[in-house]
Amino acid sequence: MKKLAIVGVIITNRTIVPEVQSVLSDFGDIIIGRMGVPDKANGINAIALIVEGENEQLSAMTGKLGRLDSVSVKSAVTAVEIK
Repeated sequence: MKKLAIVGVIITNRTIVPEVQSVLSDFGDIIIGRMGVPDKANGINAIALIVEGENEQLSAMTGKLGRLDSVSVKSAVTAVEIK
């Protein structure tokens, strides 16, 4: 069963952005919404994602992102099930 989840991605080195974008593109079919917020003063970029997918899909995406240098990921899977 698909679940609705929120994923927060923090990037502390802009040189990794193309790799982050590549992972997000690979999982574009489960991403419902995306918002990016650059914090230029501190050199940090934040991305908030709303996703819907199977637990395995969500874990695969967050796992790939979390293995990238300079990237931190946190996810919150809700109890909301999508048919």
